[in-house]
Amino acid sequence: MGCSSCSTGKDGQPKGCKNNGTCGTDGCNKLTVFDWLSNMSLPNGERPFDFVEVRFKNSRKEFFQNTENLSLSIGDIVATQAVSGHDIGMVTLTGELVRVQMKRKKEAINAPDSAKVYRKASQKDIDIWQKCRDREEEIKKRAREIAIILKLQMKISDVEFQGDGSKATFYYTADERVDFRQLIKDMAKAFGIRIEMRQIGYRQEAQRLGGIGSCGRELCCSTWLTDFRSVNTSAARYQQLSLNPQKLAGQCGKLKCCLNYELDVYLDALKDFPAQDTKLFTDKGLAFCQKTDIFKEMLWFSYKDNPGNWHVLSKDQVNDILNKNKKKEKVASLEMYAIEIEAEEKVVFENVVGQDSLTRFDRPKGGGNKSKNKNRNRNQNKNKNRNRKRNQNNA
Repeated sequence: MGCSSCSTGKDGQPKGCKNNGTCGTDGCNKLTVFDWLSNMSLPNGERPFDFVEVRFKNSRKEFFQNTENLSLSIGDIVATQAVSGHDIGMVTLTGELVRVQMKRKKEAINAPDSAKVYRKASQKDIDIWQKCRDREEEIKKRAREIAIILKLQMKISDVEFQGDGSKATFYYTADERVDFRQLIKDMAKAFGIRIEMRQIGYRQEAQRLGGIGSCGRELCCSTWLTDFRSVNTSAARYQQLSLNPQKLAGQCGKLKCCLNYELDVYLDALKDFPAQDTKLFTDKGLAFCQKTDIFKEMLWFSYKDNPGNWHVLSKDQVNDILNKNKKKEKVASLEMYAIEIEAEEKVVFENVVGQDSLTRFDRPKGGGNKSKNKNRNRNQNKNKNRNRKRNQNNA
C-alpha cells in the first residue's frame, strides 16, 4: 500500500515521497498495523491507553509511555527516551490496540522503568535525524572496509543511527563468535560516535533489508510476518515437493517460511490417506506404491516384477484392498480396480478472437514452380498459334 504522495510523474516514472519511510500516512512502512478502533469513541469515564507504539528504522518497533498526555496520532514524529540521549521515531499505533500488541509480545504494562515519550519532535530534531540517516550508507561501506582489513569473518548488513546522532548500532551476521573489540575502536576513531554491535540471525537480516521473493511479492518477514517458526524438510516431504535446496531456500538461505502455510491442510488430508510405503498383495504378485496425488485422491501402483507399468487406483479402492489384506484375503489383480485417465489434449494455439493466419504474409511454398509453369504454358500457346498459321498458309 503506497502513500498518497507516491504519485506518478508525467513521464510515467514514480515520483516517490522521498521521505525514506517517514511519510505521514504511514503507508510505506513495514509491518503496519491497521487501527480498526480509530473511529470508535471511548466509553464515558474511560481514559485512553497511555502507551504508544513507535517505529524506528526498518521493522524495529518499541512501546513508550505517554506520561505527558500528549495528543498523539499515527504518523507523528516523536522524541523518545533512550539509554543515553534521545531517539526519534514515528508513532504507528495508539489506543487500545497498543495494549493488545503489548500483551501479545509479553511486554509489561505497569513496569516502573518503562521508556517514555519526551515530546513531539521539533524541526531541528527532524533535521538532525535526517542528516544522520543520510550518513548511514557511507558509514556502512566504510565499516565493511575496516572489517575486511581486520580479517573478521562477519557481514555488516545494516547501520541505524540514534535520533540525536550520538550513537550508531551496527547489525551483523556471523557463523562463529567474532572478536570485534579492535573493530569498535577503529570505527569510534573514524566516525567520532559511540558504537554498538548487535548480532542478528539470517532471517532477521532478510527482515530488515527486505526484498522480492521467488513468488514475485515482497518478503513476508518484512511486510507482515512477525514471528519466525522453525521450518523442517518434513514440511516439504508432506507436500511432495522436491528436496532441492535452491528452490526451498529463501533470501535468508534458510527454508522458506511459506512451507508452513499449507502444511496443516496436507496433514489433515493425509490422515485417512494410505502411507507412501503401502504394499498390496494380489494373486498376480506384490504391488508397491509409486506415486500419490492428494488433491485427486489417487495412487499409482506397480507390480514388483513389472515396475514400469503403473496402475491408477483411488484412495477408497486402496483402503478396500488393504482391509482385505488384513483379513489375509488377496484380490485377483490391480487391473480389476485400475482407473483409466483420459489424457487432455494440449492446445498450442487457439484462434479465439478471429485473427487472420499468422503466416498470411509469408511467401507461399512452391511459388517459383508456379511461375515456371505459367511461362511454359505461355510458350506452348505461342507455338500452337505459329503452327496453326503455318498450316493455313500451306493450305
